[in-house]
Amino acid sequence: MSGMKPAPFWKQVRLSFLNSSDRGADRLREASPLRAAEEEEDDEEDTALVAEVESVASSSTPSRTASSSSSIVESIRGCGLPGLRVGRGDLRRRVLIPDRLLAGMVEAVRSRNLCAAEVAALEGGHGEEDAPEAPLVVFVNSRSGKRHGPVLKSRLQELIGEDQVFDLSVTKPSDFVQYGLAFLERLADLGDYCAKATRENLRVMVAGGDGTVGWVLESLGELYVQNREPVPPIGIIPLGTGNDLSRSFGWGGSFPFSWKSAVKRSLYKVITGPICRLDSWHITVSVPVEDMIELPHSLRHLGESTFFPDGDIEGVLPEMISCFDGVFYNYFSIGMDAQVAYSFHHLRDEKPYLAHGPLANKLIYTGYSCKQGWFFTPCMSDPSLRGLKNILHLSIKKVNCSEWEQILVPSSVRAIVALNLHSYGSGRNPWGNLKPEYLEKRGFVEAHMDDGLLEIFGLKQGWHASLVMVELISAKHIAQAAAIRLEIRGGEWKDAYMQMDGEPWKQPLNNEYSSFVEIERVPWRSLIINGE
Repeated sequence: MSGMKPAPFWKQVRLSFLNSSDRGADRLREASPLRAAEEEEDDEEDTALVAEVESVASSSTPSRTASSSSSIVESIRGCGLPGLRVGRGDLRRRVLIPDRLLAGMVEAVRSRNLCAAEVAALEGGHGEEDAPEAPLVVFVNSRSGKRHGPVLKSRLQELIGEDQVFDLSVTKPSDFVQYGLAFLERLADLGDYCAKATRENLRVMVAGGDGTVGWVLESLGELYVQNREPVPPIGIIPLGTGNDLSRSFGWGGSFPFSWKSAVKRSLYKVITGPICRLDSWHITVSVPVEDMIELPHSLRHLGESTFFPDGDIEGVLPEMISCFDGVFYNYFSIGMDAQVAYSFHHLRDEKPYLAHGPLANKLIYTGYSCKQGWFFTPCMSDPSLRGLKNILHLSIKKVNCSEWEQILVPSSVRAIVALNLHSYGSGRNPWGNLKPEYLEKRGFVEAHMDDGLLEIFGLKQGWHASLVMVELISAKHIAQAAAIRLEIRGGEWKDAYMQMDGEPWKQPLNNEYSSFVEIERVPWRSLIINGE
């Protein structure tokens, strides 16, 4: 039989993949018709996944020898392709919250009433249940990812049940924390072991962009403030444009092509993956009372007060200020990049049919960059095209230091970014991987997401930013800081544009009085599950 032609490589993959599951599926069909139906659907999804891979491979390289094909099949097995196959029945047994507890949580969130939740729990069932191994709830931003949001929501409800999937357009994560988790804590205090175990082992999956992930993380952070630990860790299904938080923790940079199978595997990863820690940063914006900000949902209005500065102030202080605050996890920026993001967000709100996907979004970003002078800096007659040095003073605090240190802003810099992660602008690393000699020379340390430091860098103009974003050069390194303060004055500038974690806003500038932005680390770290 030495002259027999070996089977093509991808046919071996298909046969190996399907046969390895058929033997187990036969045994399950004998045991349970319901589970057999579930497994048949799983087989169909896995067959479709192999077909996609096979079609891609058939257009690339010709068939290899039998020995090389066999070795590649084993390599794929070693990478876990069959191992990532997750049965729906097994997944549901691990994550489903008992009916009575789930009924109480849903009613608590809906009515914001714990007494009504207890009644709903009694009506939902009785008896001593076993606590699930890894109870899970999912928050979906159904408005993200264009058509993917609603379809993904339906798929998640199909996999783990309708009541364990919350649509963020209907349910705020803060309500879930304040009422849903409080209901479980109340039962746990009364000696309900199942409620106690469910609360302690709960994990959260967030389907959305960076702004959505930050919204949920900030809401969960209130548990630290209220001494209601443990805080549930989160996993991510990326639905945004940049998805830098998702990239940084191994969840990918875009909604997967073979999404039906990928969603099920993502749910499995969120209940089994290791937990990482991430620095969180509190931002306070103080403006003269007459200057009103168009608030993004990432900022909240705290009220009006007298401003008491910490350290030296260059300009004139207003008698009364309006204060706004929020939390970010990836970056804060001020300048031209935020202005481009602001224009894009307004266009998307007014004409959503134009922003119909990541590629279209990036083209729109590029168009606004050109239109607003990001690439054409010689037109210096417009004050908004000049460097940020003309409107702001930058001060920082270093680690274990209580004194503010003023930092000179290079005159050519038109955007300043304070970065917490290694991912910015859809996976780029503008800070760069710096050599030990350079770090020592500048007094920097190697950057990590939980080191209590922000990396501050500048972008000069569009051409410089373009080279930075394709990682041919690093950005203009300015400082590393444990705290940041920006003092901003208008002069010829009427507005300043800022953003944090992809949420931009326009801030009016006062010709007479200064405005302030202060950033300091939150005293606890956020918990994110590693999806790799």
